[in-house]
Amino acid sequence: MNPLTSSEQAHYQRHLILPSFGLEAQEKLKHFSVLVVGAGGLGCPVLMYLAAAGIGRIGIIDNDVVSQSNLHRQVLFGVSDIGLPKAKIAANRLQDNNPYIVIEPILQYLSKENALEVIKKYDLVVDGSDNFSTRYLVNDACVMLGKPLVSGAIFTYEGQVSVFNYKNGPTYRCLFPEPPSPGEMPNCAEIGVLGVLPGVVGSIMATEAIKIAAEIGETLSGKLLVYDAFKMNFNSFNFNANPDNKTISSLGEYEFECDVPSAKEISAKELKAHFDDYVLIDVREPHEYQAFHIEGVNCPLSKLEFHLSSIPKDKKVVVHCQAGSRSKKAIELLETKYGYSNLINLRNGLKDWDE
Repeated sequence: MNPLTSSEQAHYQRHLILPSFGLEAQEKLKHFSVLVVGAGGLGCPVLMYLAAAGIGRIGIIDNDVVSQSNLHRQVLFGVSDIGLPKAKIAANRLQDNNPYIVIEPILQYLSKENALEVIKKYDLVVDGSDNFSTRYLVNDACVMLGKPLVSGAIFTYEGQVSVFNYKNGPTYRCLFPEPPSPGEMPNCAEIGVLGVLPGVVGSIMATEAIKIAAEIGETLSGKLLVYDAFKMNFNSFNFNANPDNKTISSLGEYEFECDVPSAKEISAKELKAHFDDYVLIDVREPHEYQAFHIEGVNCPLSKLEFHLSSIPKDKKVVVHCQAGSRSKKAIELLETKYGYSNLINLRNGLKDWDE
């Protein structure tokens, strides 16, 4: 292994004088590689601290672009980056912070087709994705390849972190054997997330990755750390490995549709082109409607049955919300319980309206 240069030693000087760390641990970081899945709310702080700490090679797999709604929590990006690829912008920022490491932006979404090929090139995976399909895919690929996994999740004011598949420890499926049922877990675009929350959770994820790379300290393998920002407390829960979850031999199907059932859909662009042809029903809460709306009638999902007189059955009706999840639930309710057959969901909701 190539030792640290004098310039690198100056760069990491505070690590080198740290008890139980020092030169040996820093050189382990230099020769270690990490793949970060997602350059979003969690991925940004993870990437910042892994790069600053001196992880020698960092892959960033994300095919998304920066949007304005990202900026309150995705701290690697600015207004001038809107519309640009997250992985490329992140790579440039990180390289400027630490010129001694290699950053590899991968402008793809992780999928069943590319997961094994991408993950096998790295020593460890940090999963900052925001959906269950990707989380189970990452877990299964890591199990097949024998790669340790650091995983985190955020929801409103709460975050969770754990380490999986490390030194024969439990896997993600040992903690969560099956994904939630449709509609059980709304996403951040629907419910919201405290902007600082991914910073705290992402920093903990980066800490776990650094400890694994440097071979120091104790990890969260077999433990789920839960952080409640609203009450400002931490709790941890132990869980055990299930040997059956370590025998995965092939990747399965990962389109779980955890958020909502399917529905007829229309894009924001299509709706704008034929705006006057549709009746619009907004199923967000009143305070969301008052903050911004595109006309139409506000019929909150939580009180939908009280607004049936505002939803015609003899016209084309577009149901919409912030990101397309609650509107699908509303359509399912209206179709199954009240006999509607003329409802169309606005794909991705209002988050696509200004694009």
